[in-house]
Amino acid sequence: MASEEKTLPTTSRSAVLQKVFDLEVKETPIKKMEPTDVMIKIMAVGICGSDVHYYDTGRIGNFILDAPLIMGHESAGQIVAVGNEVQDFKVGDRVAIEPGIPCGKCEYCRTGRYNLCPDMEFMATPPVDGDLTQYITYPADFVYPIPDDMSYEVGSLSEPFSVSVHAAQLMDIQPGKTVFISGAGPVGLLSILAAKAFNAGDIIISDAEESRLDMAKEFGAAHTIDVTKKDVKEEVKSFTNGEGVDYVMEASGNNGAESDALLTLKPGGKIAYIGMPAQDTTPLDITFMTTNEPQIFGVFRYANTYPLAIEILHGQMELANRLLTDFYSLDEVTDAFERTRTGKSDSLKTIIYPNEKLRDE
Repeated sequence: MASEEKTLPTTSRSAVLQKVFDLEVKETPIKKMEPTDVMIKIMAVGICGSDVHYYDTGRIGNFILDAPLIMGHESAGQIVAVGNEVQDFKVGDRVAIEPGIPCGKCEYCRTGRYNLCPDMEFMATPPVDGDLTQYITYPADFVYPIPDDMSYEVGSLSEPFSVSVHAAQLMDIQPGKTVFISGAGPVGLLSILAAKAFNAGDIIISDAEESRLDMAKEFGAAHTIDVTKKDVKEEVKSFTNGEGVDYVMEASGNNGAESDALLTLKPGGKIAYIGMPAQDTTPLDITFMTTNEPQIFGVFRYANTYPLAIEILHGQMELANRLLTDFYSLDEVTDAFERTRTGKSDSLKTIIYPNEKLRDE
């Protein structure tokens, strides 16, 4: 049962990926509310690189698109109904949505690492539908309030930013230490904010797009490296008096960059691999690893990060807004995906509005 149940919609217009390069907006049923659920009117959805992977290749690793799938997993919205057992939310609350629901019972869930739950139901990961739709019902336990002065668009950044926060937590970034970020896409730029929130010292970042490197300087990077003109390893060494950096956040997913990023570490440094690679394997220098003892972290989504991510974003809203470059209605979803897929030189984060369009180009 839910408050105002008589007025609740039972279907929702959704962006459904039928097959590769085939997105269709269609009516889909809304899951019946449970007593611990809330119903949310989705106000803004960001498009992620993983969404584009499914759109243009139909798979990511072992997750394969073999049936129509509602896209989207970076979202914020407004609660329109609450289940009878929900106590922390009311109708009208503005929220960000954590898009993964773990089982809550396995070893990983019970030890707080629920991102590793083997039975995780994660939005827009086959066969679990996403939230690029007008309305969803969702467990209240994975919904988080956003401040009144935070836009829904910035609220939707809580999801990609959580990845960067999780990486910083895994490596336990210490104050004053140097950080190299490989890749200045949305997650790489958000990684600057995460590193700064952990009081890192100099931040170095690399990319192939000059416009993204310019943005990185605005976000607080001390040094930038254009990988089309400079060797990353040599440049990082030059910025660190030949020592290398204390931490690396590899956010590009480029196989060559993943190999090079490891070699920018000082002995005993730490590297977090965030970016989803185009290929399943990447060559890593084993001799470097056995002689320098780096600590290597794989980053799979996040756990227990949303409240902190929202808090940090709230203090950096002006910069976070700079990431938002393209805005589309739900009926323009194919244009939005094509823009994200092809516009890396002048586009960062694309936002789609499943209901009313809140912002124009």
